Amino acid sequence: MNQELPRRQIDARSLRALAHPLRMRILDELRENGPATSAKLSDRLGESTGTISWHLRHLAEHGFIEDEPERGTKRERWWRATRSRNVLNTTDFDRDPQTRAALDVYLGELLRSQYQRVADSMATEWPEEWRGAGTVSDWNKLRLTPTQLRSLIDELMDVIERHTPDPDAEPDPAARPVLLQLQALPRKETP
Repeated sequence: MNQELPRRQIDARSLRALAHPLRMRILDELRENGPATSAKLSDRLGESTGTISWHLRHLAEHGFIEDEPERGTKRERWWRATRSRNVLNTTDFDRDPQTRAALDVYLGELLRSQYQRVADSMATEWPEEWRGAGTVSDWNKLRLTPTQLRSLIDELMDVIERHTPDPDAEPDPAARPVLLQLQALPRKETP
């Protein structure tokens, strides 16, 4: 059974702290590849150690990452993403222009990184057993009410949660990290 991660509601202050392309890349790197030092992140992301360190402190100040003291030494500090499920309700920020600008940066970077992950996966030459195992699908003919759309999303999230392994469990050696993206949004109709 999956261990439920604590939920963290992203507020205006933490959104403004996160809404920076490099901070989002740092957080993604720590989530996907585990703890790292500023030097390791500098190598992976192609940025100076000083710049990375500044952004790491900013992310830590807002609770997105934390120090991993059991790995650190006096000369190197290790960082890890906090174990929480960040929840962002975009309607919380519709009326404040300053926060709306941060939301636009965050969503733009999020979509860019999601697109890049899909493009990278599709450009990879996968072993035979993985070919055809995934899908990129589009259902744009659905007609739902806001309540029905929320219900559909909740049901899909429940299914995904059932397939999400416990982070403390020993991984299946045949398993690979899998990219799953879900976009369920109203679309404009052509007049």
